[in-house]
Amino acid sequence: MSYTFNYQSNFSEEVVLEVLQNFSTTGELFGNGERNKIKLFEVDGLTINVKSFKIPNLINKIVYRYFRKSKARRSFEYAKILESKEIGTPQPIMYLEKFNWLGLHDSYYVSQHLDCDLTFRELVEIPEYPNNDFILRQFTRFSFELHQKGIEFKDHSPGNTLIKQGDNKDYQFFLVDLNRMNFHDTMSFELRMKNLSRLTPKRSMVEVMSDEYAKCSGIAYDKVFTLMWHYTEAFQKKYYQKIAYKKKLKFWK
Repeated sequence: MSYTFNYQSNFSEEVVLEVLQNFSTTGELFGNGERNKIKLFEVDGLTINVKSFKIPNLINKIVYRYFRKSKARRSFEYAKILESKEIGTPQPIMYLEKFNWLGLHDSYYVSQHLDCDLTFRELVEIPEYPNNDFILRQFTRFSFELHQKGIEFKDHSPGNTLIKQGDNKDYQFFLVDLNRMNFHDTMSFELRMKNLSRLTPKRSMVEVMSDEYAKCSGIAYDKVFTLMWHYTEAFQKKYYQKIAYKKKLKFWK
């Protein structure tokens, strides 16, 4: 077993280790648990969020043991980088890995649970959501800040940004599902626009985001929209092609 604990967190190392030891029999399931299982635990009056990653296949057991950092470790380390860059994410507490003779078996990422008011998904699915346009523009400014700081969040998708309303009516944004990120000195315009392609299929939302990104960057609106919409359409096409392909593979179900 191997783990790293964040001693600047609000929790006790011994208590968190005990939680992980009893993960399978205690805790409250959070979400559907189809791929990775997430559970919530009450610890000293606070809630911790424990993500148990799916046991890797034969090849990845070896890869994550000898050649590449596990998803749990990357989540923890990337969260620490985000904190250092003053980007919102739930406080990282620990990652833990368990190995057998072949390679990685179980792995866990532990963070302080964050209750949010909404995610980006609500903006997509509920057009009449209160302050929709205002939140979308603030989210776009947040995404611009990520890009300015060289953060390529590869899973920048609707469910992976938690949104909380602050006391001054502004909104705060927190990234989750952190194991796929790249960090750059600078990000090209093309990479920035591609990074926003997975968020919404709605042209009206892309228009608003393009308008706000143009204001932040000083790049002409037409140029921003043309490329952002190009990458959005390309992603949507690829996404639905993938769904259709999976249906053909599982035609007997």
